[in-house]
Amino acid sequence: MVAKSKGGAWPKGFVWGTSTSSYQIEGAVNEDGRGQSIWDTQSKRIGGVANGDTGDVACDHYHRYADDIALMKKLGVNAYRFSIAWPRVQPTGRGAVNEKGLDFYDRVTDTILEAGIEPWTCLYHWDLPQALQDRGGWANRDCVGWYADYATVVARRLGDRIRNFATFNELSVFTLFGYAFGWHAPGLKDREAHFKSIHHVNLAHGAGVDVLRDLVPNASLGAVHNYTPAVPEADTPENVRAAHDLHEHWNLAFPEPQFLGYYPPGLARDLEPYVQAGDMARICRPVDWFGLNHYGPIFCKASEDYLHGFAWGDSPDKAPNAACGWAIYPEMFADTLLELTERYGVPVIVAENGCGTGTGSDVPDKKGRVADSHRVDYLNQYTAAMHEAICKGANVKGYFVWSLLDNFEWGLGYMQRYGMVHVDFETLKRTPKDSFHWYSKLIKGGPVGKYKNGKLPAELKGALKKSLQSGT
Repeated sequence: MVAKSKGGAWPKGFVWGTSTSSYQIEGAVNEDGRGQSIWDTQSKRIGGVANGDTGDVACDHYHRYADDIALMKKLGVNAYRFSIAWPRVQPTGRGAVNEKGLDFYDRVTDTILEAGIEPWTCLYHWDLPQALQDRGGWANRDCVGWYADYATVVARRLGDRIRNFATFNELSVFTLFGYAFGWHAPGLKDREAHFKSIHHVNLAHGAGVDVLRDLVPNASLGAVHNYTPAVPEADTPENVRAAHDLHEHWNLAFPEPQFLGYYPPGLARDLEPYVQAGDMARICRPVDWFGLNHYGPIFCKASEDYLHGFAWGDSPDKAPNAACGWAIYPEMFADTLLELTERYGVPVIVAENGCGTGTGSDVPDKKGRVADSHRVDYLNQYTAAMHEAICKGANVKGYFVWSLLDNFEWGLGYMQRYGMVHVDFETLKRTPKDSFHWYSKLIKGGPVGKYKNGKLPAELKGALKKSLQSGT
C-alpha cells in the first residue's frame, strides 16, 4: 500500500522541468555531418505528415539553443529534458562517430549547466537513423547491439556532466504507430515486424541500462512510458476486449518486462517465437524511476480494420476536451500516479504533460501577449490532481511540461501547438505565453488549484473495470 503524506507544499527537492525532443526542435537536418533519420524520410513521403511539413528547420534550436536555454532560466525550471539525435551522433547508426554532432551536445549540456539547470537526457526519441531502418530497424535483433554501441558513445562523451538518462521515450507509441498502424515512421502495417520491434526495443533498453550503469558515475536511470486508461467507447463485449488488448499494448508491453520480468499474458503468447533464453533477464534491469507521459485517457473500440483488432474511438459526448480534442480527465491522472507507485515501487517522474491547440490559437495579440487560458486551465487541473495524488501517497518526484516551444508535432506537423513559448515558424521569433508565466509562478510556490473536469459516465467506468479484469 502507498503511504499518505501530509499535503501542503510540494515534496522537498521536487523536480520542475520542461521537455523537448531533437527532431521536433533542432532543424539543421543537413548540417555538420548529420545523417538522415526515419522522420526525414517520413516527412518527405507524400501523405507522411500533414501539409507536407518537415523538421528541416523546425524551431532552429540547433542555432538558437542558447536563447532557448535562457528562456528556461527565466521560466525558473530546475531541470530540462531533451533528446540526442542518433543520426547526428552516428550518421549511419553504427560505426563512425560524427564529432561535430557530439560537439553540439557538449555545447548544449554546458549551457544548461551554466544556467543552473540539471540536464535530463533521453537517448532515443523516435529519430532512428534511416540507414538502420534500411536493415530492418527495430524488427532486426541486431538493432539491440547498435543501440548499445550508440549509448556507449553518448555516455563516454556526456556522462561526466549528465547523470539523468532515459533510454527511450514512449516505446509503445513508436512501435505501435510505426510498425502496426502505419501512422508514424517507418510507416509499416506488419504484425510480425511489430511484435519483433516490441521485444527488440525492450532488449535495447536493458542493454542501454547496463552501458549507462557501467560508464556514468551515480547514474539515475529510467525509461519514459505512456500509461493511461484505455476506456471502451461503449460497454459491449467486443469493445471491452479491445480495451483490454490495447491496455496490454499501450500500458504493459514495456513496463511489465522491464520492472517485473515478464510480458502480459496476451502479448506473451504473440512474442514467444522471438524470445530467446535469457532475454527476460536482459530486459529486467534495475532502474531508478518510472518516466510517465500522460495527457488523457484513450477511448477505444473494436475494429477489424486494424492489425490487432482495436482502434481509437470517440470520447463521451459531454466529455470536457482540451483545445487539441483530447478528453480532460485529471482524476484519472491522479489514479495513474497512485497505481504506478504501488505497481512498480519506484519514484514516478512525469516526463510529459501538456495541452495542444490548433494553429489558429495561441496567436500573439497586438501587444504581443499570447493568452492561452485553455492551457493554463489544463495545467492547473492536472498539477492539482498530481498534488492530490502525492498527498494520498503517490511517490512523484518530478514534473516536466510538454513543451517549452511550439514545435514539429510528428504526423500533425505544425498544425498543433503545445509550447509555453510561441514560435513564429516564419521568423522563428519566440514569445512566452500566459502559461509560461503561470508555470513560473507555480514553480516559485504559487497556490495549488483544484480540478473539476472529467466525470467518466458510470457505464464507462464499469466497462473500464471489466476490461482490466478481462481474461486472455
